[in-house]
Amino acid sequence: MERRTIGSAALAVGAVGLGCMPMSWAYSTSQQRGDRSLRTVHAALDAGVQLLDTADMYGPFTNELLVGRAVKGRRSEAFLSTKCGLLVGDQHIVANGRPGYVRRACDASLRRLQTDVIDLYQLHRADPEVPVEETWGAMADLVTAGKVRALGLSAVGARAGRRPGARMHDGTIRQLERVQQVFPVSAVQAELSVWSPEALEDLLPWCAARGVGILAAMPLGNGYLTGTLKPGQGFEPDDPRARHPRFTAEMMAANQPVVAGLRRIAEQHGATPAQVALAWVLRQGRHVVPVPGTKREQWAVENAGAAAVALTDGDLAEIDGLPRARGSWY
Repeated sequence: MERRTIGSAALAVGAVGLGCMPMSWAYSTSQQRGDRSLRTVHAALDAGVQLLDTADMYGPFTNELLVGRAVKGRRSEAFLSTKCGLLVGDQHIVANGRPGYVRRACDASLRRLQTDVIDLYQLHRADPEVPVEETWGAMADLVTAGKVRALGLSAVGARAGRRPGARMHDGTIRQLERVQQVFPVSAVQAELSVWSPEALEDLLPWCAARGVGILAAMPLGNGYLTGTLKPGQGFEPDDPRARHPRFTAEMMAANQPVVAGLRRIAEQHGATPAQVALAWVLRQGRHVVPVPGTKREQWAVENAGAAAVALTDGDLAEIDGLPRARGSWY
């Protein structure tokens, strides 16, 4: 698989990563199986995937434990990316950016991942009660201590609280400019897909100009762009798609032309709609690494194969001409 370089730390990884969250948290929990997830990680590694993305809050903690088991004996093949900054309570998820917490969280993640160093340590969300520079300074100390190789920032919640008229990632970019004064940002994790391309407007150009990598979260639109989900199908009560405006029967039906367009292009390349959707993300820049999440071996291997799908300029133009996704995102 083609390798790409992430950020100023010049960390090389396979062009397609693996999001591990669905293996033990949030999506279709009745289908989560530890042994199957281990096989999925191993299949991804065998296919050339290196970047395994997790977080301490997933579970909480169970996802890191699973990833730690999966890479035991194969650590040199894996690029471990995890996150800190969010605490899961009985009713709420709250941010914690206090330096003391950051240090303890890192040590705990190292133990769960069964490793001496985390390749990319990301701030999952800034704490509104703590200046982000203080949090970032504590994370930078972890690099100095040799516990972390590089730092990243998550912008997955960029839509929340956006002011009218503001661009999607204005707040994220302001945050990035602040922490860059403390220690270099190697990567930003942000949503990017055919049906959620807003990061192209501002965040991707900002990162490209500064040598910052992009980890493209939800590159398959929470599974919709795979073409395997049918309008009106049910989701388990604990699956966030059960309450998602774009996953109502009406909106899933309305957005079928997007999947149909991906399928037309896929047939021309002997590929799948999911692979075309990921190949589109890969064409957005050499600093972009899509991180599709899955719990199944089949999809992990299929997703890795997207790195070999060479979209033409005509394909890109056809995708750009597809109808914009309908339905509010949040």
